[in-house]
Amino acid sequence: MKTADPELMRAINRFHVMDAIRRFGPLSRVEISERTDLSPTTVSAITAALLDDRLIAILQLGGLRDASRGRPRVMLRLNPEAARVVGVKLAPDLITVAVTDFCANLISKLSLPIRIRRQTPAVIADLVEDGVRRCVSDAELEMKDIAGLCVGLPGVVANATGVCRQSPIFSERDVGFGELLSRRLGVAVAVDSDVNLVALAEHWFGQGRELDDFLVVSIERSLGLGILHKGELFRGANGLSPDLGDFLVRGAARLGDLATEDSLLAEVESFAGESDGLYAHDKAVARAVQRAEAGEAKYAQALARAGEALGFAIANLITLFAPPKVLICGRALAGSERLLTPLRATVAALLPPSLADVCEIVVREWSDDIWVRGAAAMTLRELYGASWGTTGPAKPGPEN
Repeated sequence: MKTADPELMRAINRFHVMDAIRRFGPLSRVEISERTDLSPTTVSAITAALLDDRLIAILQLGGLRDASRGRPRVMLRLNPEAARVVGVKLAPDLITVAVTDFCANLISKLSLPIRIRRQTPAVIADLVEDGVRRCVSDAELEMKDIAGLCVGLPGVVANATGVCRQSPIFSERDVGFGELLSRRLGVAVAVDSDVNLVALAEHWFGQGRELDDFLVVSIERSLGLGILHKGELFRGANGLSPDLGDFLVRGAARLGDLATEDSLLAEVESFAGESDGLYAHDKAVARAVQRAEAGEAKYAQALARAGEALGFAIANLITLFAPPKVLICGRALAGSERLLTPLRATVAALLPPSLADVCEIVVREWSDDIWVRGAAAMTLRELYGASWGTTGPAKPGPEN
């Protein structure tokens, strides 16, 4: 019978210990053991190594005593000084960069309102490089102090390779953006869909903090889907995440087409075309939603159709995953009751009775700094499971 790789098992156990401390800490060793189902001996060995590597620190609480020994309880917390990471969020007209510590606390943040969707991947990489270097400098750090970087952007991304298969950011397909940026900055770069970063940010900081299963639906320029299942982001082969807009929901029609057919977003694009300024699309969405809220039939019907189509897809997702929550986010569009009322009604009509009360649909408003903290959190998750020595995370050998 095949046995598990001991080093892999150690890395997995180390990740669970560090993640428990992050989510629920400060914790005692006994509490870590209870949270992770690891033996006290295993927890003691892992925490001793983490203390040696200064990834965690002791928080002495004099008022709390171990009942069996009468000594002050030793509580363990993450050491925020253990590493610095960078998160980047790309939107067609905005680059947001943040530097965080090992606990995902913001150290510095930079927003660059600049249209990038008409630029080549190389030019976009140059712009991101400039933003990252400036943000790192604002944090009074150097690039050699950065342990990793994650970029989030809309579209379909092969996370395992850092290749963006398709995105409204790029005019071409299969862009190896991770490699482009890594060569410029000299640090490891991961690339992921922005909705996955939202899902992770929710898991770390928001509505999903106490949950290991939930879904995130983002309604922006495209329709995104993030799935957290058993505490992990759900991905397909090669790290590909599902794209909600490509779901088939009516015959051979795709959800993204139904949400835009003959209607709202077509009008949005015409509104946006009236202005060549930044954020034209967002303003156009808000303008269309305002017209719907004012009762203009064309826009109200378009939002209703989009809500019904989304509700159809979400009902199927709830049937498949039975999550306790579905979080819907998006700037102007997602909060409209003209969209949400038919969405909720469709979900309620289509769910089987056995699942009618298992899931809550929650609307969330997100700012770009939260999304970019999700990007930083993605890098930190990788660091938590990485091989560490007394000098920090293991670096690739010369052969790599």
